[in-house]
Amino acid sequence: MKPIAISCGEPAGIGPEIAVAAWNALKTDVPLLWIGDPLHLPPDTPYHAATDPSDIHPFKLTVLARDFGSPAVPGVPNPDHATGVIAAISDAVSLVQSGAARAICTGPIHKAALIDGADFAYPGHTEYLAALAGTDQVVMMLACDALRVVPTTIHIPLMDVPTRLTASLLTDTLLMTHAALRRDFGIKKPRIAVAGLNPHAGEDGKMGQEEIEMIAPVLDALRAQGMDIAGPMSADTMFHAGARQHYDVAVCMYHDQALIPIKTLDFSGGVNVTLGLPFIRTSPDHGTAFDIAGKGKADATSMIAAIRMAAQMADARGT
Repeated sequence: MKPIAISCGEPAGIGPEIAVAAWNALKTDVPLLWIGDPLHLPPDTPYHAATDPSDIHPFKLTVLARDFGSPAVPGVPNPDHATGVIAAISDAVSLVQSGAARAICTGPIHKAALIDGADFAYPGHTEYLAALAGTDQVVMMLACDALRVVPTTIHIPLMDVPTRLTASLLTDTLLMTHAALRRDFGIKKPRIAVAGLNPHAGEDGKMGQEEIEMIAPVLDALRAQGMDIAGPMSADTMFHAGARQHYDVAVCMYHDQALIPIKTLDFSGGVNVTLGLPFIRTSPDHGTAFDIAGKGKADATSMIAAIRMAAQMADARGT
């Protein structure tokens, strides 16, 4: 079986140690290939430096070794490592595009270090991966066993959401989410619940017009195409246990509307999935955690879940 490629992420963060912990948990189930500088792995990590991605060692972490030029100091990002971090992501994409890897799981990056050290021109992983894939339309999904959520708008100020939330954006988000649930999660007829933008989904126009003027017409048009869509719904009643039984994904209008419920339900086990790429990409749903890096306190639950989900998605695609 071809491996899942793991890009190292920020060497001074918890990425290397959770990658090793995930390998320890999954090594008998999922072949893994870590891309980075072996000097940045936790001390005494048994690793095998491979030159061929198919050369997966059965008892050691297989590493495509890259020389970042210097060791990493836990908790202290080094801009000199930026080029290596970016190259590890690019290498992972090349492997999955060539068919040498089944999927990518990315370690958390520190964008400030990438900007300072390499003039990184992208807001984050997702946009860089989209550029490498040659697409400008991707969707972010957060998923755990209890819930999948998709925010239609992501990292923008709340005051900008109403103007950025267009019929075209919402339509594209719903279509890409629907296609991904079928292709990557094996759900033949996805059930999608859509939140309104305003309290009580606008209360029939008394608390806002977006539901009436834009959201409902988009949903009606997609229902006419055969999609199973509920909404626009009041976001405050969508996420209790009973409500979650009636949909496969909740599409929300802005970042916190989507992320607060999933992080409340499963803070440690959430997985970030990029939909719309020609390859599979997952990542743990947390950052670099500089405050605990190198202290043996990092929780690898999200990384393990991200790798498992990548493998399941690859199975669904038949890759």
